[in-house]
Amino acid sequence: MNPELLKELVVMKMPYGKYKGWVLCDIPEHYLVWYQSKGFPAGKLGMLLATLYEIKLNGLEYLLQPLKQGR
Repeated sequence: MNPELLKELVVMKMPYGKYKGWVLCDIPEHYLVWYQSKGFPAGKLGMLLATLYEIKLNGLEYLLQPLKQGR
């Protein structure tokens, strides 16, 4: 996994929708599950949301904790 992707998950904000303005890593899992069922958006945002979905699905949020503390 690219460490730069993990850094982006703790600083990039959701640009639109119900969770507009939220840092991606703080978006609730149920929203990511919904997105996964509908299809993630194209481009970088979609890749980041899909990565976050996999992290949360597999209980790997601890990987983001050190990065969140340094934001």
